[in-house]
Amino acid sequence: MDISLSKLPWWGQLGAFVVLAALTFYLFDTYYVTDFKSEMALRKTHLTALKGDITKGIATARRLPEFQAQVTDLGARLESLRSILPEQKDVADTLRRLQGLAAQSNLSLLRFTPAAQRQLPQYAEVPYRMTAIGNFHNLALSFDRVSKFPRIISIGDIAMTASPRQDANATIVADMTATTFVLTEGAGGRGGRGAPPAR
Repeated sequence: MDISLSKLPWWGQLGAFVVLAALTFYLFDTYYVTDFKSEMALRKTHLTALKGDITKGIATARRLPEFQAQVTDLGARLESLRSILPEQKDVADTLRRLQGLAAQSNLSLLRFTPAAQRQLPQYAEVPYRMTAIGNFHNLALSFDRVSKFPRIISIGDIAMTASPRQDANATIVADMTATTFVLTEGAGGRGGRGAPPAR
């Protein structure tokens, strides 16, 4: 059977051409344009996400000097805290400092004994049992000196009795606990909760 478009009337040829063009357009759109549009939409989404990341990166970069200043400030604060709350326990240094404060206040230390330390989440309490002899005025003066000392030292559990000596500079014997505080490993620079109590 011989089928030829040239044998069809002009309106038949036109109809066949329209059908063929529509079929070609449909196949082109289905197998090429739709996939292309999907790929373009995916790339557009990815590009939008990248632009968002770039915007965030630029905003962060602009704040870099601020962050560097904060790090410097925190480092300075940490160094100052280390003098108040050292990271290592030093019994000899603490004894020497307390003896110095007692001597400046005309007190004599009769006993200095380390006690069991208490471990807390960010720091440790390191107590020392002390016995000092002197008079009430000098004892109060020593407490004042301790309160102004750069390193935190808390005085508690004070018990006073009359001195057996017949001396105006040694009228009382005071038993007390002097507690110092040391930072535990990894706790440096974290303030707020876990900070030792004020003197």
